[in-house]
Amino acid sequence: MRRKLPEQVLLQEINRQVAELCRNRDGLKLMEVCGTHTMAISSFGIRRAVDPRLKLLSGPGCPVCVTDERDIDWAIGFAALKGVTVVTFGDMMRVPGANGSLNDARARGADVRVVYSPLDGLRMARQELEREFVFLGVGFETTAPTVAATVLEAVKLQVKNFSVLPLFKLIPPALKYIADRPQIRIDGLILPGHVSTVIGSQPYRFLVDRYRMPCCITGFEPRDILEGIFLLLQQIVKGPELTIQYRRSVRPEGNPRAKALMATVFKLVDANWRGIGKIARSGLGFKRRFARFDAGQRFGVVAGTKSKRTGCACGDVILGLKTPPECRLFARRCTLESPVGPCMVSSEGACAAYYRYER
Repeated sequence: MRRKLPEQVLLQEINRQVAELCRNRDGLKLMEVCGTHTMAISSFGIRRAVDPRLKLLSGPGCPVCVTDERDIDWAIGFAALKGVTVVTFGDMMRVPGANGSLNDARARGADVRVVYSPLDGLRMARQELEREFVFLGVGFETTAPTVAATVLEAVKLQVKNFSVLPLFKLIPPALKYIADRPQIRIDGLILPGHVSTVIGSQPYRFLVDRYRMPCCITGFEPRDILEGIFLLLQQIVKGPELTIQYRRSVRPEGNPRAKALMATVFKLVDANWRGIGKIARSGLGFKRRFARFDAGQRFGVVAGTKSKRTGCACGDVILGLKTPPECRLFARRCTLESPVGPCMVSSEGACAAYYRYER
């Protein structure tokens, strides 16, 4: 769609198309695969504005939410080492593992610090040479290039007391996991804007070619999201495509420099996703020449093995099998003030979005 329609007209057209399509089906399901989309859809009231037969579901697009419980315990294990400082983004502090959270570890005396960038961790390492600094590499393709650049800077500056625990996740393998499971019936995907600025559109091509899935890379303003939904509904009628609504920021080829940084430092590895399990080649690990920066190899701390049964339905929420209010803990035992699962902890989590805007 090229012609700019007023948002109210877009919404009316969306609801008209939904009514037309639902004459011969029970309903439609679109999944957004970005935590910023999740928060925007709730905060702008889009879910409440569209025809209720159109379900807007949250997918595995929140990096904190998909970090495995055992990996949280792994990070706590590093924090327990004498002379080691763990540095992390703020959202990770309250995410629960089987043995508590990083906040709990800090309360027990561990040196855990919140940073806004991996470069902050590198700066600390250069200032405090007597300590080892371990940065938690949590995030998708948007975070990994900055961590790769930080590692290359550490090489340049010959910093020897800085390392990374690589817990990165990649979006396309997770989408393949969803597409391969018939019980997760999705009619179209609102693809992430931020990740796509890095990787471009081609890594999603298999969703159209192999799975016949309508796909649209979408921006984050209300008009962007409504246009993305509109384009997906058109694809449901005319046939699946891979379209870019967010053209002001996303190019088909992505960001060559950011991709080159990742390719220089990292290799594809299997990764564990909370609520899903292991997905092949869905994470990033260090290439051999950068292995000295791999905190797991450097310190020999073993990943956690336990899981704690809490009744949290976060795994089903990030697969679109449940909405947050369908979890029996939501807004009861699990709140923003006292979260049980990561989908309530993270500022991009579906449960946090529903709790703030859709209760």
